[in-house]
Amino acid sequence: METVLNMLQDPNVQWVLLGTILLGIASGVIGSFALLRKQSLLGDAMAHAALPGICIAFLLYGAKSMSWFLIGASISGLIGTYCIQAIIKHSRIKEDTAIGLVLSVFFGFGIVLLTYIQQNGSGNQAGLDSFIFGQAAAIVGLDVQIISVIAFVLIFITFILFKELKLITFDPQFAQGIGLPVKWLNGLLMTMIVGAVVIGLQAVGVILMAAMLITPAITARYWTERLDYMVVLAGIVGGVSGVVGTLLSTLSRGMPTGPLIILAATLLFLFSLLFGTKKGILPKMVKQWKVKRLITRENVLSSLYELSETTLKESEGKEMGSYSFQQVVELRPVSSLMLLAVIKELKKEGLLAEEQANKQLMLTEKGLELAHEIVLKNRLLDMYLMFESKFPVSNWREGSMDLLNGPKEIIDELRALLKDFGREPNGLFLYKKKRKLGNKGFHSAVEGSEG
Repeated sequence: METVLNMLQDPNVQWVLLGTILLGIASGVIGSFALLRKQSLLGDAMAHAALPGICIAFLLYGAKSMSWFLIGASISGLIGTYCIQAIIKHSRIKEDTAIGLVLSVFFGFGIVLLTYIQQNGSGNQAGLDSFIFGQAAAIVGLDVQIISVIAFVLIFITFILFKELKLITFDPQFAQGIGLPVKWLNGLLMTMIVGAVVIGLQAVGVILMAAMLITPAITARYWTERLDYMVVLAGIVGGVSGVVGTLLSTLSRGMPTGPLIILAATLLFLFSLLFGTKKGILPKMVKQWKVKRLITRENVLSSLYELSETTLKESEGKEMGSYSFQQVVELRPVSSLMLLAVIKELKKEGLLAEEQANKQLMLTEKGLELAHEIVLKNRLLDMYLMFESKFPVSNWREGSMDLLNGPKEIIDELRALLKDFGREPNGLFLYKKKRKLGNKGFHSAVEGSEG
């Protein structure tokens, strides 16, 4: 800790740290829009297309100048973007092919220019070769000032035009319909992506700049589905990646800062991939397991209800009977492990009883009542799907599809259809009638139902 604090007192480390933090924030914010617009590869193409611009700026100016390099990279990146759009618009070539074509051509041209400059003996001294993989240690005070100005401008424009950028990202036709200048906004967003790419070239390099643009954004996507939260979170991830990568590079002798920043961002992405609350693998597995357990629970209760219903009819309501695991599974197949877990849970809730002598399962009165509601709901849903065209579209369909909470007139009509087809569940009714229990102790969810 003391070593880190001592390093932070070094002005050079402070410049590099500030530069990478601002780069990470700006890249995360702008990268969120590029990701959602499915233009992840566009950032890669712009970064590669910037290399010839840097080389041409050096040839024209004759010395290393960050300002001239950024101007050259911006012009070259914008020309590359225009070429991609022109190829897509005036040919039948698809976007990914056009991006790959422009990326390889511009990068190849840049390498040719870079080789020519190095053969003249001045390229290495100018530090041009560091733009390929990045060299954050070369960042000085003037570079940080330029990066700060561009980063603040990008973030400010995003804040001011957030609603407009959000509209052209998700629904460009609607945005055009309400009179927004969609073409101008698209051009502005492309220019902002170019700006984010350009300020990252010295720290991260043309090869890795696309990862700096996209990794924070895709990391944030695993934690939220709202764009405003995603933009903020992506900026934080980018900033944290910049801090971690810079400190690791400072602590370890000779390790490049740019690749370490990308590695830090990648570790955050892998953590989000596993534990992200919205799209993470583990939360998704837990959610699927809960749904599977709920379905198995309903299947077990439904199967036991139908078996009990048949026995009650045959015995005129004298007994519900008990059934083996095999009989339950034959009606609705479920996995053995899930079946054992669900049966243990149902027994604990007092919905099932098990005869210890022969390992037979039977519903309790409480279980019979709950199973009746499940079977009734499923049979009503079957009727609804069979005669869906007869019913008006209702908002309740967009919820849990729980018919018992649907409009009363629809339920009454479905119950009439259920009766016409002889599908009304009557196991509970037979049980109550034979034991003359009346309604006391039972709370059928559907009033007027035979069961």
